Amino acid sequence: MKKDILQRSDVELLVNSFYDKVKKDNLISVFFTDVVDVQWESHLPTMYNFWQNVIFQTGGYIGNPMILHMNLDKMAPLNKEHFNRWTKLFTETVDELFEGDNAELAKQRALSIATVMQVKIHHQPPVSKSDSFY
Repeated sequence: MKKDILQRSDVELLVNSFYDKVKKDNLISVFFTDVVDVQWESHLPTMYNFWQNVIFQTGGYIGNPMILHMNLDKMAPLNKEHFNRWTKLFTETVDELFEGDNAELAKQRALSIATVMQVKIHHQPPVSKSDSFY
């Protein structure tokens, strides 16, 4: 039996394993290599904080992922296929490593985040910096 996501080290394992898959994926890796030169040393800790906040409501994340993804979409359009692949890789990673209430919450929140981003990027006017993600 796998354990649930219970602490920061679990979140770090999830995020690191997920991005290992993303970096190898032929559909979405381009966003992290060619479109944006991701600085992994700073990006990963930001993602640890983001997902720790999503799962545990720690308040440790500061940022606006919606604005970032809207800007990314202007550089290289994000489409449903990209969001679906991101969600699939995330869900697979959670399922490979964890099970339990927090694991289920992480997968549900990932799907919600991808859905909200798609709607806001493609069906509504751009958000302002004052708009919150949640």
